[in-house]
Amino acid sequence: MGVLSTLLWTPALGALLLALIPQQKLYLVRPLALLFTGITLLLSCILVFNYNNADASLQFSEYFLLNPKFGSSYALGVDGVSLPMVLLATLLMCIALLASLNLTERVKGYHICLLLLEFGMLGVFLAQDWAIFYIFWEVTLIPLFFLIDRWGGKRRHAASLNFVLYTMGGSVFMLISLIAVYEYVPEHVSLMQAVSVVAETMPHDKQVWALLGFLIGFGVKMPVFPLHGWLPLAHVEAPSPVSILLSGILLKMGAYGLIRAVVMLPEAAQTLQPLLVFLALFGMIYGGLLAWRQSDLKAMVAYSSVSHLGIVLLGIASLNEMGMTGAVLQMSAHGLIAGAMFLLVGLLYERTHTRNIQDYSAIIQVMPRFTFLTTLVLLAAMGLPGSVGFIAEFHALLGGFQQWGGWMVFFSFSILISAAYCMRTINLLFTGTTKPAMLAIPDLKNHELLAAGVLVAGIVFFGLVPHFISDLSVATINQMNKNIQLQINPAV
Repeated sequence: MGVLSTLLWTPALGALLLALIPQQKLYLVRPLALLFTGITLLLSCILVFNYNNADASLQFSEYFLLNPKFGSSYALGVDGVSLPMVLLATLLMCIALLASLNLTERVKGYHICLLLLEFGMLGVFLAQDWAIFYIFWEVTLIPLFFLIDRWGGKRRHAASLNFVLYTMGGSVFMLISLIAVYEYVPEHVSLMQAVSVVAETMPHDKQVWALLGFLIGFGVKMPVFPLHGWLPLAHVEAPSPVSILLSGILLKMGAYGLIRAVVMLPEAAQTLQPLLVFLALFGMIYGGLLAWRQSDLKAMVAYSSVSHLGIVLLGIASLNEMGMTGAVLQMSAHGLIAGAMFLLVGLLYERTHTRNIQDYSAIIQVMPRFTFLTTLVLLAAMGLPGSVGFIAEFHALLGGFQQWGGWMVFFSFSILISAAYCMRTINLLFTGTTKPAMLAIPDLKNHELLAAGVLVAGIVFFGLVPHFISDLSVATINQMNKNIQLQINPAV
């Protein structure tokens, strides 16, 4: 078994062992779950350490033919786009487990669902065959449905059902597009590398319809306006550790899939470019305005994700190297920033049992640790120089400016809106006079400080030394850009 298979199946093995633990030994559940997620994080770090940044091809590849008749195979591999997502997924899963130490209800089932969710997420990023990609995509629905429905808030049943219906509806369009593309693959296989040449044989109009199907399927998960209806309710009602994964990783699955689809169908992407940039810029401003108006802290972070994922879509829509680099960087940056924000908001809610921002003021006097970390995260969310958010947004802005020039003024509006709601949050949370009900709130505990500190350290470190994260992707993105330009401009 190769290193990628070991990485992929470790969480599934952990879930199986947890399921076999008898009721009288439930004290073993948390240590075992942390052990298996720690192993997956270690394996992903080993991948990063041994990854050749200069090689744009797939690395650590594994291949096993599953169904010769349909051409499906168990194919795994990583490149400069998938590897950062693998590392982010394993890191945030460890953070989510640390944030779950206060959970007391149905602990065993909760940790089994988390491990199965990690298994599905890793499968999406490691899969190099569209057939198993789709299977892993659907696998993530099952544990996430139960995590929201069984451990969520008052409206958890509506939130879980909304999430599943939206995602399954989008998946139907994605499946139709996959079948349509498969018909034009000469070898009739579903390997991503083989399918990547389909643009040479597939009629242009059918390419456009196929990419529209992919846009709907992946756009629901990102989410792209107006397919974002499930997101605010799911974020608000999900347990905070689940919100960390939902925003930090699950949304990136949609962006990751859309990147693969655009590289596969670049001519269709060029045709739909006006639509893509409109959805990106509108989503950035729309999400920012809704975040600005929220009094619920989790709803604010949820709508801010719509705005920040608009930056990813903008980078993809630019169809140039700088924009695509910004998209991949923003995926990593938003994973760290949104994960940290949901973690800190969740820890605050556990102490106060309210998410209404109007109920707080001057909690800096009782929670200095929390105040310091939250302020850094909010400043990073508004793209402050020195944070990883700034690096990502700057690349996306340059890519957009190369393609559309003055239209990027709308990008600037979204940055100003982000600054407005971030500064408003800092003002309401940390200034003024401490309310009597907030005087007895304990500050972050050591394990909570560790979980939040790791994410904040990543935000600052990769903001100051961005080449550690950008170097992973540069060769792959350069190769993707060459392939896109070759299809769009064959004479160049």
